[in-house]
Amino acid sequence: MTCLGAASGKPLRIVVRGVNWLGDAVMSTPALRRLRERFPESHVTLLSPAKLGGLWTGHPDVDEVMTFERGDGLWSVSRRLRSGRFDVAVILPNSPRSALECLLAAVPRRVGRRWPWRSWMLTDPIPAPAHAVAMRKRPIEEIRSRVASASSVRDPEPDPRAHHIHHYLDLVAALGADPSPLPPRLAISGAEVEAVRQKHGFRPGSAWLGVNAGAEYGPAKRWPADRFAAVADAVRREFDCGIAIFGGLGDVALASELAEQLQTAAPTLRILAGKTSLRELLAALRCCRVLLTNDTGPMHVAAALSVPVVVPFGSTSSILTGPGLPGDPRHRLIRPTAPCSPCFLRNCPIDLRCLRDITVYQVVAEARRAWMANSE
Repeated sequence: MTCLGAASGKPLRIVVRGVNWLGDAVMSTPALRRLRERFPESHVTLLSPAKLGGLWTGHPDVDEVMTFERGDGLWSVSRRLRSGRFDVAVILPNSPRSALECLLAAVPRRVGRRWPWRSWMLTDPIPAPAHAVAMRKRPIEEIRSRVASASSVRDPEPDPRAHHIHHYLDLVAALGADPSPLPPRLAISGAEVEAVRQKHGFRPGSAWLGVNAGAEYGPAKRWPADRFAAVADAVRREFDCGIAIFGGLGDVALASELAEQLQTAAPTLRILAGKTSLRELLAALRCCRVLLTNDTGPMHVAAALSVPVVVPFGSTSSILTGPGLPGDPRHRLIRPTAPCSPCFLRNCPIDLRCLRDITVYQVVAEARRAWMANSE
């Protein structure tokens, strides 16, 4: 394949069409860094959903953030893109709309993944590499068959290069960028961290365990709340730390339920669910020694801020969408043994055995290892 950068010279203005989910956005940051390395003098604009706009404040690899609301129409977004007079668009999502936005904006070069119904909109449709793995949702009949099978057949392990970090790196490599993986990174200032410390009472020098028991994707990602409480209490007793409960507006009731199950005294408990902006979430996570969490956006955010995470995985794959740089030993990822996992479903059609088979004892042991490693 012809290197686009070498063929057309350094583009003066690059727009990166960002992704729609928090975790995916964090996983795209290595690609942004490689793009900056390849074109250090170019102006890079990130087109992002407004709900994620705050994620990019102060990010060193982005010069400008252009946001759109969920209800903004195709023509409205395309007109704004056209006004930017961009030379190249790097389109990270696989959706037809994201490609059509850039086509209608008359961006001369449009780089994105070759995908049904949209390849003709791209000047450079990039085929999926041989090691890519589709996150196929298992049919209910297949799940029941696997569970009933005495042989407990499991899928072959995916190639580590199938991780989503490589999906985004592969796209910028088409412009001549280095495809070698880097750990995701986010920017948060000391002033922002200090403001959150004062607002929520995280005393300097105190140690905190973050707990994030929700998962916007669906129940098939959620380890039971009572087990989160049991692990948090065990860590608190062993390391004399405070507990901070995280979550979005949809997790407020879950956070209250979790707090009621904890044996932690009020002075060492903070309930932050539904109380933080995205920037405040970054700052509050930075105050934690370890985050105990499901496979969620905050998991990726914490890892990108160098906070170790402990994660019981259920319906999803730690190999494809795990936190941080794949294989980073700071993060403790507990993988299920159920033959039907990963199924990539939002709701389990049977008994949620993938998560229920992960015990409190297992997670306490991994949380202890993560805590002690981050205390050295």
